[in-house]
Amino acid sequence: MLIRHQDPSGISGTGEVAEGVVWSDGSVSLRWHGEHAATTFWEGGLSALLHVHGHSGATEVVYLPPGQDSKRDGPESFPCRW
Repeated sequence: MLIRHQDPSGISGTGEVAEGVVWSDGSVSLRWHGEHAATTFWEGGLSALLHVHGHSGATEVVYLPPGQDSKRDGPESFPCRW
């Protein structure tokens, strides 16, 4: 999931702004939350995604163990910085 600590753009807000998956080939699928929800695909993987949406360190990638639902369990139960 993507956790936004600050929102320099004033658009996506803070907290958990998206959730996604890193595929075996390194590409990433991401589902954005909020009023204008969208699904994006990044063939360049996390580095490409964070180049655009990382906002110079204002966004953190948090990995969850298999089977853990971010909506139920929350990121504080198993954080891992990328």
